[in-house]
Amino acid sequence: VMFITTANVLDTIPPALRDRMEVLEMVGYTLDEKLNITKRYLVPRQREAHGLKSGQISFTKGAIKKVIAGYTREAGLRNLEREIANICRAVAAKIAADESKFESITQDNVQDYLGSARVQPEAAERTSTPGVATGLAWTPFGGEILFIEATAMKGKKNLTLTGQLGDVMKESAITALSFIRSNAKALGVDENFFEEHDIHIHIPAGAIPKDGPSAGVTMMTALMSMLKNRKIKRYLAMTGEITLRGQVLPVGGIKDKVLAAHRAGIKTIILPKRNEKDLEDVPENVKKDIQFHFEDRMIHVLEIALE
Repeated sequence: VMFITTANVLDTIPPALRDRMEVLEMVGYTLDEKLNITKRYLVPRQREAHGLKSGQISFTKGAIKKVIAGYTREAGLRNLEREIANICRAVAAKIAADESKFESITQDNVQDYLGSARVQPEAAERTSTPGVATGLAWTPFGGEILFIEATAMKGKKNLTLTGQLGDVMKESAITALSFIRSNAKALGVDENFFEEHDIHIHIPAGAIPKDGPSAGVTMMTALMSMLKNRKIKRYLAMTGEITLRGQVLPVGGIKDKVLAAHRAGIKTIILPKRNEKDLEDVPENVKKDIQFHFEDRMIHVLEIALE
């Protein structure tokens, strides 16, 4: 007898039971994978569930892509199937009321069924001012992009961290600031700046807890962008742990993070040099859309990231 179970988070499984299980980790789907699964499985299933025949509703490829990009932001398919169900329900209601005999769902009329798009590309807009950097994070539900903001105000060397950050992420922020202060002259930063100013680092979506060391590179880049009043290049994201000596250390969840960046329209990603081997797991069609830089020193990251 073999039991197959699923879970979003392994931490809640009792250790004694987990030790006796073979764990298979499933990563997020690419756009092409979602498109094929939707056409082959989700649409037929929801069509049947709503009493529709194949001659009463059809979805173009462009329509499915618009639903994926404009109405869902997820590694899996749960919300995507909900949106397909919403469209099928609306079409079924039209047919039942004799308002239509056939509906073709296209890129142009998806909005008529689902309303205005709920997911908007924001990477370029959010990083249009100095002090904002785009990072990549891993969650139990797949990769995510996050924005890290840094600002300064008159004060006495205080550091404020907000956004419901865990201890490890707070330590990453302190490490980033310590590296900048100890290397201020080499980085072209006024050494007296920190004596007269407070610094505030914020990661939006404050209701969501965040932790882990992989935001260190992004925090340091946001700080340097603010201190030098230089914007970060558009459609650029990064991940990596940092040390007090300015080294960039490898992190986990690379495939999920790259897929999340691809979904968000990111065109350039900076990764730790020792994570280069992890790119083997990323689908080729995703890799060809993104330019990758692999760095082991923070100074090189700044040269690439800052305009």
